[in-house]
Amino acid sequence: MRNLIRQPLTWMVIAECVVVAVLLMLVWNLVATSASHVGGAPIQAVVPPAQDSISPLPDLPETPPSARAQLPGLNFNPAFWRQRLGQLNREQGGLEQIEWRIVHGAMDAAQHYLETVVLPAVVRAERGGG
Repeated sequence: MRNLIRQPLTWMVIAECVVVAVLLMLVWNLVATSASHVGGAPIQAVVPPAQDSISPLPDLPETPPSARAQLPGLNFNPAFWRQRLGQLNREQGGLEQIEWRIVHGAMDAAQHYLETVVLPAVVRAERGGG
C-alpha cells in the first residue's frame, strides 16, 4: 500500500479525478444559473393604449388574453417543418450513398490486398517451411 501511494501515476489519477469533479461542478452551476435566468420574465403581448391617439403609428390588433405568446425563433408551421425535413432527408440519402461507396471501396481494397499479397505469401511460406 505504501508503494502505491509513492507512485506518481496514483497521484496523477487522483489529480485528474479532482479536476473532472471541479469541472462538473462548474458546468452544473452554469446550467443551473442559466436555466433560472431564461424563465425569469414571462413574454407579454404589447397592448395598444385605450385612449385615441393622434400618432401616425398603426393600431396593433388585439390579442385574446388566453393566446400563448410564441418564443422567438421557433416556427410552429407544419408546412415549414415538412419542407425542411424533406430537404434533410434528401441530403441524408446522398450522404448514405457516399458512405456506401467508401465502405465498399475499402472492403474491395482489403479483399484485393488479401488475395494478391497476403495469401500468396502464406502459400509460399507453407511450401517452403513444410
